Amino acid sequence: MTRNVSPFAGKSAQLSMLVDVPKLITAYYTEVPDPAMIGQRVLFGTSGHRGSSFDKTFNEWHILAISQAICLYRIQHKIDGPLFLGIDTHALSVPAFASALEVLAANGIEVMIAEGDEYTPTPVISYAILNYNQGRTTGLADGIVITPSHNPPKDGGFKYNPPNGGPAGVEVTQWIEEKANELLLNKLKGVKRILFEKALLAATTHRYDFLNQYVNDLGAVIDMDVIRSANIHLGVDPLGGAGVHYWEPIAERYRLNLTVVNKIVDPTFRFMTVDWDGQIRMDPSSSFAMVRLVELKNRFDIAFACDTDHDRHGIVTQKAGLLPPNHYLSVAIYYLFQHRAKWPKSKAVGKTIVSSQMINRVAAKLNATLYEAPVGFKWFVDGLLDGSLGFCGEESAGATFNRLDGSVWTTDKDGIIPALLSAEITAALNRDIGDIYADLEKEFGKVFYEQDDAKATEAEKEILKNLSAKKIKSTHLADEKIETILTTAPGNNAPIDGLKIITQGGWVVVRPSGTEDVYKIYAESFQDENHLHRLLKEAQTIVNEALNDKPT
Repeated sequence: MTRNVSPFAGKSAQLSMLVDVPKLITAYYTEVPDPAMIGQRVLFGTSGHRGSSFDKTFNEWHILAISQAICLYRIQHKIDGPLFLGIDTHALSVPAFASALEVLAANGIEVMIAEGDEYTPTPVISYAILNYNQGRTTGLADGIVITPSHNPPKDGGFKYNPPNGGPAGVEVTQWIEEKANELLLNKLKGVKRILFEKALLAATTHRYDFLNQYVNDLGAVIDMDVIRSANIHLGVDPLGGAGVHYWEPIAERYRLNLTVVNKIVDPTFRFMTVDWDGQIRMDPSSSFAMVRLVELKNRFDIAFACDTDHDRHGIVTQKAGLLPPNHYLSVAIYYLFQHRAKWPKSKAVGKTIVSSQMINRVAAKLNATLYEAPVGFKWFVDGLLDGSLGFCGEESAGATFNRLDGSVWTTDKDGIIPALLSAEITAALNRDIGDIYADLEKEFGKVFYEQDDAKATEAEKEILKNLSAKKIKSTHLADEKIETILTTAPGNNAPIDGLKIITQGGWVVVRPSGTEDVYKIYAESFQDENHLHRLLKEAQTIVNEALNDKPT
């Protein structure tokens, strides 16, 4: 399988591609999901409930039901502190915010919303929760982030972060999902709700300065003095996302030579170049979506972008252009574990099972323990909280890491600090990050990595999610003996919702996406491009056999 790249990929979005925002919002309020249809129920994937009002997968009923379910979850688990509520810049985020606040206020929950109706990045909500809960054992805070991350403009998303500050674990999301669907089946009977105007004025609704609380503490996690003293020129494209108004205060607060190249907020995201499949997608790790920033690379010493909720990063250097996420994660780990003197030597490296083997090699060189988990940042939360994990990253350009003193910063992905770290690395080492990665290849060997994906129905995704070693009939992959077949992650023995096949010369992973209607094939070769393509091709054969296998 190779991606069927659209002829529009990397080009300016056509007018016909732009979402009709009035129709989208009208559909949010007028279309009613049918809970008898699996696709129209509440479904928490890898990172919250996502969908579109056009498809009846993200409508007012969904948000009312989920919000009430969260209120009931809070009661059951005696979570009675404030709830931090944030939104991104997707068109469906504002109406979903109104629906959620109507329910939260009716249930008497103390809700913290942004001053000036500011957008709020995902990591800022995690930071606020942890900051509030520090030293407390009762009256703990939690949060909701209304975002579908980098998904197309027609999508909406709704994510719950419990008092640990990170994405909710499976046991939490399953409970909320079941209760929300029960409320849908009962036509929202049991949902408490007041008018939005009353909810905004309720005694339990408070304004909170998310922006300055977060920005003023960034010096605790990034060495801003190094960046400032080098006076390197930084370029940032917020991609019209939730952090759009954060970057200039960061530059002002820390006196950085930073230019925001795009300050536009437009729910159609018409300023984007189109992604590989012809969709507008605010993915900072996509070479197609990042064409405009890459074109500016010679204007800046280092440039970066973040996705719509600012929990993912994309790094552009003068020599390498857009760095593949695995390359930057490897460099970031190599740098951090040698330039954070106050971090205990016991700090481990967290990575997803589909991230590059280069990370394993770097961790071994540093004598750092490696913690490999399934896809999903929720698997890193406990390790970040208890201090055992110093850095956590995933192949899709999500990461976070500890403060300078080794304590927890966020337990959710933070696109802002990896972006700023790229400036710190460039300034501290006076080198292009692309050159630093090339040195890693010289020392540890070259790896060849690729991810492909294809459309999949819910039924097909379920088949692939439950793949077992017994389904693999061959003993070889790309002419190499299969050494191991994993269905659980080495770090925590949790299911990877698919399987990983490992040979001496590479590996493949097959798994369904938890956020989109696609399945994914990841492959990495330790030999060459030809071997990589053979791995991908034979992995696709495994998928085809699994999907065509008829029960006897």
